[in-house]
Amino acid sequence: MDRRDFLKALGITATVTGAGAFLAACNANEQSGGGGAVAVASGGTLYILSDTTSQHLDPAKSQNLAITTISLIHRRLTAWKTAEDGPATVVPDLATDTGRASADGKTWTYTLKDGLKMADGTPITSAEIKHGIERSFDPAFSGGLSYHKNLLDGAAGYKGPFKGGELASIETPDPKTIVFHLARPYGDWPWIASMPAFAPVPKGKGTDATYDTKPVASGPYQVESYQKGVQVKFVRNPNWDAKTDLARTGLPDAVVIQMGQDTGVVAKRLLASQGNDAFAFGSSFVNPAQLAQIRTNPAAKNQLVTSKSGALAYLALNTKRGPLANPKVRQAFQYAVDKTAYQVAAAGSADLAGPIATTLITEGIAGREVYDLYPAPPNGDVAKAKQMLAEAGFPNGIDNLDFPVSTANNEADKAQAIQAALQRAGIRTKLRPLDDEAWTTLVTGNDGNYDLTLGSWQPDFPSANANIEPLFGTSEIGNGGYNEARYSVPEVDALIAQAQGTVDPTAAGKLWAKADKRIMQDSPVIPLIYTRNSFLHGAKVGNFAIGAFPAYPNYLQMGLAK
Repeated sequence: MDRRDFLKALGITATVTGAGAFLAACNANEQSGGGGAVAVASGGTLYILSDTTSQHLDPAKSQNLAITTISLIHRRLTAWKTAEDGPATVVPDLATDTGRASADGKTWTYTLKDGLKMADGTPITSAEIKHGIERSFDPAFSGGLSYHKNLLDGAAGYKGPFKGGELASIETPDPKTIVFHLARPYGDWPWIASMPAFAPVPKGKGTDATYDTKPVASGPYQVESYQKGVQVKFVRNPNWDAKTDLARTGLPDAVVIQMGQDTGVVAKRLLASQGNDAFAFGSSFVNPAQLAQIRTNPAAKNQLVTSKSGALAYLALNTKRGPLANPKVRQAFQYAVDKTAYQVAAAGSADLAGPIATTLITEGIAGREVYDLYPAPPNGDVAKAKQMLAEAGFPNGIDNLDFPVSTANNEADKAQAIQAALQRAGIRTKLRPLDDEAWTTLVTGNDGNYDLTLGSWQPDFPSANANIEPLFGTSEIGNGGYNEARYSVPEVDALIAQAQGTVDPTAAGKLWAKADKRIMQDSPVIPLIYTRNSFLHGAKVGNFAIGAFPAYPNYLQMGLAK
């Protein structure tokens, strides 16, 4: 699954980009901005200004985070509760709790709340949840988050309810109970149950592509209109019951998504906050040039909010190729890389890019442990790198390493900064510019014909599980997976399986931290920085806050000043 491009969390359908998608950042050990200071009230129209031309509203097709667009219209079994001072937590949504696990962690049972209805009056029962999940398996409705497809027992080869009947591993013994039988223990199933595919879909609905623009809603809003490439309007769902919803405030009367907006123009509109723009926010990152200007404008700062966490940007080393198969050689890279130069290339200055990274688990994830196995100055330790190369049998350095790089955003600038630092240590690379689609095909394909490449990763849900397995599990090599280092170590795979099968989150967190350090001993990647995301909002938008994770504002909590 493609998780590098954090923009996809907002439902953006553009081709995946490299780490450059995360270049917008700000110096933000503390969250800036006055979004939370605006006194909000029920009513008004919230405007979302988006540079994309499409929004997937079909839950089966959505890769939205649980706090963004699609959750305004779709509820799931569980939801996310975000806070500025701690990690996100999973809370009940349509269900009465976050799930009850069997002793072996392979069976999860949920009971639905009473009196739930969809916008068309359909009662929300276990049958609607089951149907929604099953139709996500149909190839005609592919593209959404698909963790459940690999976890449900007997799901291999299943083609959805319209072609393959019902999936036996999802049981509905009565209208209020739904039971999931998994192929293996999986302690993070409560997070999986918050993903878009777990939204209810009435039986007989969602049979064709039109469901992507006019789905039946279960959240506080329903779709009134969808003008392709122009605008989507949500209005109140009269059957939504705020008393049953812990995740959504439903304060605005309506939400309008204006698509195809120029990001530079959006920033100017929001700062001016004239007319409806005072009740709007931009869904795209503020770019570094704009940030530099905003930071010198005290009034503008009140409309800027910056995340405390973000994606991990890293340099991946192909552990199956030539000298890079030697762990000692790979460890030398940890000292050769100039992370300060990378920060400057990424965002114009070190303070805008985000802090230097030393771990694989990203900030804001419960259980993360801070450590540094390869302590060095931020600009590297060339002498140490050369020493390690010599000890590994390369006293004269290494030549002709293939370094493919995406031409999207400013990936080339960042790659050149890495290349220059490596060359000072005697590691000589050849940059290979590729269009973004070709680059993605190369690094996620089965051949692995490259030596090193840049990447970035933001987990889909607030668990180290979503950091570690996608990048370092043997199962994620090729076939579209993002194990770009082609890293395969049975001990690590066993640790991943053990952590995934641990239901207690504290115990699981310790196992993930152990896996983090064990992987870094082998140095398949060089952590570079933890990126930062900055967003602008209009002067009359309140409750505009970014929690410890994810690095996005929570759309479900926003309100407007009178």
